[in-house]
Parts: sequence; C-alpha cells; structure tokens
Amino acid sequence: MNRIIAWLAVIVALALSATGSRADELVMFERAGCVWCARFNAEIAPIYGKTEESQTAPLRRVDLNRPPPADLAGIDPGAFTPTFVVVKEGREIGRIRGYPGDAFFFGLLNRILSSTGSEPGRS
Repeated sequence: MNRIIAWLAVIVALALSATGSRADELVMFERAGCVWCARFNAEIAPIYGKTEESQTAPLRRVDLNRPPPADLAGIDPGAFTPTFVVVKEGREIGRIRGYPGDAFFFGLLNRILSSTGSEPGRS
C-alpha cells in the first residue's frame, strides 16, 4: 500500500511539472574569465538569494563551456556574457545582455518580471 501511494505521488509530481507549473527562473549564461560575470558575482550574487526577485525567479547558472542543459536547448544564450534570461514554463520571457551594474540590474529585471505578471512580492 505504501508503495502505491509513493508511486502516485511521483506520478502527480511528474504531471505537475509537465503542465508547466514551474516557477520563473533567472538563467545566467556565463563563462570562465568573464570580467562582467565576476563583477556580478561580487556585487549582486551575494545578496540575490535574499531578495524578493529571487523568490520569483531563482538564479540558475549555466556555464557556456559545457553542453547546454536539455531543458534550455531552445534558448539562445547569445554572444555576450553574462546574459540573463528570464524563463517561464520553458520559454524565454526577457533577457538582459551583459551586466549593467548594480544600479540598473534590478530595475531591468523587475521590468521583465512585471511584464510576465510575476512581480516580486506578489504570489
């Protein structure tokens, strides 16, 4: 009986993920030696996980020197690093090319998130 319940839980979880119930995520395409990636890592990365934006769009890092993850195969990372792409249900919603500095990063990200109806602080 416990096995049946466990299998049903797995099936429900898979069904929910297949229906696009995934939250937004902020994908950072980066590569080793990128000066602007290092600047983002110094200025934003230490605090990002504590922001409302991270609750709406958790940060996911993708190293361009490795094969792309299968779930991001349809998203072009572009030529510049870092490139930040907001992804919802497997589709690109918006992007920030390069790192514009800490004074502009959150403003640009919030503009993208608000266009999806996923403004930080809203459930």
